Amino acid sequence: MTIDVATGIVRILKQEGVGWVSTFPVCRVNNALGREGVPMLMMRDDRYAVAVADAFSRITAGSRIGVCTFQGGVNAAGMQYAYAGMAQAYEDGSPVLCITDGVPAGSSGNSQYDVASAMKTVSKWFGYLDKPERTPELMRRAFTMLRSGRPGPVILAIPNATATYDETADPYHPVKGWKSAPDPADVRAAVDALLGARNPLIYSGEGVIYAGASEDLKALAELVNVPVITTLKAKGAFPENHPLFVGVRGDQVAHYLNKSDLILAVGSSLSPGRFSHGIPDAAKKTIIHCNVDELHINKMYPTAHAVIGDARLTLQALRREVSDRTSGAGPKAGDVAAEVKAARDQGLARYRQVMNSDETPINPYRVYGDLMQVLDLKNSFVTHESGNTRDQLSTVFDTLIPRGFLGWGNVSTLGFSLAAAIAGKKAFPGRTSVAVTGEAGLGYMFGNLEVLLREKLGITVVHISNGGFAGYGPGFWGPGHDPFTHRVLGPDEVDMSKVIGALGFHTERVSEPTEVIPALRRALDVNTSGRPAYIEFICCQYPVYGQWVGRGEG
Repeated sequence: MTIDVATGIVRILKQEGVGWVSTFPVCRVNNALGREGVPMLMMRDDRYAVAVADAFSRITAGSRIGVCTFQGGVNAAGMQYAYAGMAQAYEDGSPVLCITDGVPAGSSGNSQYDVASAMKTVSKWFGYLDKPERTPELMRRAFTMLRSGRPGPVILAIPNATATYDETADPYHPVKGWKSAPDPADVRAAVDALLGARNPLIYSGEGVIYAGASEDLKALAELVNVPVITTLKAKGAFPENHPLFVGVRGDQVAHYLNKSDLILAVGSSLSPGRFSHGIPDAAKKTIIHCNVDELHINKMYPTAHAVIGDARLTLQALRREVSDRTSGAGPKAGDVAAEVKAARDQGLARYRQVMNSDETPINPYRVYGDLMQVLDLKNSFVTHESGNTRDQLSTVFDTLIPRGFLGWGNVSTLGFSLAAAIAGKKAFPGRTSVAVTGEAGLGYMFGNLEVLLREKLGITVVHISNGGFAGYGPGFWGPGHDPFTHRVLGPDEVDMSKVIGALGFHTERVSEPTEVIPALRRALDVNTSGRPAYIEFICCQYPVYGQWVGRGEG
C-alpha cells in the first residue's frame, strides 16, 4: 500500500505509543498529525516546542518519549530558534525526538547555514531521510537510540514529506530498548574496594532515575549503610527524608565529599559543570564509576574501578555481591544515621530559620517552606527557574519521589520551568504542578502563558518578585555579578498579578508572610478545574544558598 512519508511517520509514532506532539508552525509533518488524529500541543515558539517534549521525556524517565516538530528546510528560521532547546536537551541527556523539515537534495547552496552540521552538534543521532522507502528504517534507528544507552535527543530531517513508499514492503514493529549488564569481574573489584573503605559515599546521578533504579539504590545504601548525595538532576532519586540522605548541595554535602575516602558514583558523568560538585582531593580518593557511557570514564578524575552498564542492573549486581560476602558486619546503622542527621541539621539550620521568618518583604525561603507544607510531596511536581530559585530550592526542598522535583542547569535557558510544569501536568494529570520563577524567567515565559489557558492546564506559577535579577546587582552579599545590568521594573512599578490576571489566570499578590499558605491553597484549588494560577510573592532579594564543592563560589 502506497503511503506518503509524513503519514507513515505519524502512524509509526502511534505504534510507538506517542500520544501527543508539541509543535510550533510550520513543519510539513504537522498536517499528517492532524489527519491521523494525533493531538498537537501548539506552543508559541519553536524553543518551547522542544522544551515541553524534552521535559516530558525527563519527567517520565524516557518510559514515554517526548516528540516535537518545528520548521526546518532551507528557510530554517524555526530550527535556528529551536537550537537553544536542542542544546539544552543534548547537554542534559534527554531522550527527545525532534522532527523537522530537511534541506532537499541540491538545495544546500541556498543558505549559508549548514543545517546538518549544526544539528549534529546537539543530537545523539541525526537522521536524514534521503529516500522515502527508508522511513521505517530511520524510525527504527531513532527509537533504538532513544531507548538504549546514554539518553540523548534524536533529530529526524524530512526533506520531502509528500514522497511516497510502499508501507507493506517493510512493515514497522515497535522498538524496545536494550540494556547491558556489567562485567562480573568489575562488580567484584568494586565491592572489594567498597567494603574496604573507611568513609565511603554514594553519589547518585540522573542515570538512576532513567534506569528506574531508585529502589535498588535505596536497597544498596541500606545494605552497606553508606550516606548518599545526589546531583541536581537526580534530585529525588533517593528519598530525601531517608536517614542516609545527606543532600544535594551545601555545607553538609561538602563535609561528606571532603571526608570520604571512596566515592561510588552511579549514573553520573562526574563532570563538574556550573551546577554540580567537583571532587575534592580526587587523586587521594578511590572513585568507583558506574555508568552506561564509557566516554565518561577517566574523563575528569582518575577512575579506580569502572562498572559499565545499566544503573539498575549494576546496582542489583553490586547488591548481590555484597550480600554474598557479608553478614551484617560494619558500621552500626544508628551511628551513621545520627552523624548524617547532625551534619544535615547543622548545614540547614540557617535556611530553616528563614523558612519561618515573618520579615517583610517576604523571605523567599518562607515561600518554599510553606509550599512544602501545602503540597502532598508524594503526589506533586515542582520545578525551579534558572537563577536563584534553582539554587535556593535545590538547597532545601524535600523531594520524596523520583521526579517529584525536576532539577536542571548548565546550558539551560530561562523560562524552562513553564515548559517543565506543562510536561509535568501532561505526564501526571493527577499531580499538582508548580513552577517557581523569578523576574528573568517570568519575562521569558510570557508569550507561552496563553498555552495554559487554551489547553486548560491547571498549573500554578509561583513568582518570587523582588524587582531585580537578584545576585547580579550589589547588596549585602557583595558587589554582585553585574551591578550595572540587574534592575528591572519591580513590584512598586508594575503589578504583575493584574497583567497576568488580564489573560484569564487566577492571580493574587501577596506581601504578608501569614498569607503565603492561604494563597497557595487557593491557587491549587482553582487548578483542579483546569484553570492556571499565578501568585506574585513580594519578596526580598536573598541570594543565599548551598555551595557547590570545588567551585570556589556559592
